[in-house]
Amino acid sequence: MKVLVAHKHRFSLWTAPDWVAPRLRVAFPEHEFVHLIDYSKIEEEIRLAEVVVTSFLRPEQFAAARSLRWIHSPAAAVHQLLFPELVASNIVLSNARDVHAPVVAEHVIAQIFALAKQIPACVRHQQQLTWAQQLLWNSTPRPREVMGSTLGLVGLGAIGREVVQRAKALGMKVVAVREHPEMPAPGVDVVYGPQDLDKLLAQSDFMVLAAPVTSSTQRLITAERLAQMQPSSYLINVGRGALIDELALVDALRKNQIAGAALDVFEQEPLATDSPLWQLENLLITPHTAGLTERLWERHFALICENLRRYLAGEELQGLVDKARGY
Repeated sequence: MKVLVAHKHRFSLWTAPDWVAPRLRVAFPEHEFVHLIDYSKIEEEIRLAEVVVTSFLRPEQFAAARSLRWIHSPAAAVHQLLFPELVASNIVLSNARDVHAPVVAEHVIAQIFALAKQIPACVRHQQQLTWAQQLLWNSTPRPREVMGSTLGLVGLGAIGREVVQRAKALGMKVVAVREHPEMPAPGVDVVYGPQDLDKLLAQSDFMVLAAPVTSSTQRLITAERLAQMQPSSYLINVGRGALIDELALVDALRKNQIAGAALDVFEQEPLATDSPLWQLENLLITPHTAGLTERLWERHFALICENLRRYLAGEELQGLVDKARGY
């Protein structure tokens, strides 16, 4: 069996390290492993590959794959792979959502504390050599407690479930929206269906987006939806930038329609220097760093090895994606 590793990204951490293929050869010596450092030879190498580890594949490259049976994406989001030819095929698709989920959930909690405790404002005052105790107390919103507040969550996938555990440990009430509200949701106080998203928005102190990009979640947060939120509430997005109408969010933040927001993902990345998002003092920007950890590729490697073992044994893979649903 030939396994092709082709995962190159402009951001170095998201590029598969050189040691992945050699270690896979040691773990599975009876199989062939090829690691491409770029995509220039992918159509040639993919022809006889049965398994491909990649998050980036174009339809013409997919068409060249004569023996392909399984694609594993080291990314959590797979919408970029769901072109019609792949969706209609019998190729199995898996992703690394369980690799990223605990780390991204930690980032969500960090954002909640930063917003609740007015940390970005404290940093600005520090840079100006200002003892801003009274200024912070006189500001709107004031620093606040996290315990007893309500966390609204869109998406109860791998990231959402990890966020729930941490939020409950902090004494937060958790309400959520998911496509199938009848499914079990341990730790969640109330689960709504998508049609009740406005109810979730109206009661959430911290609104967290952790949903995949699908036809139903594209531009999910519009001006009308932002108007349903409380003036004292915060919006946090660790899903994908396409979940939010960014211009509507800019307008809402400028008008102090909501207390603030924290974004880790954006419609276009890197975020353009002329984006109005940079100028908003009530917006905390992190440059798609929620999933960053030095242990990332060790975790990827462990998942790839486990799934290869399962694949060879004819067992169900971890992180299987429903191509029709998009996640």
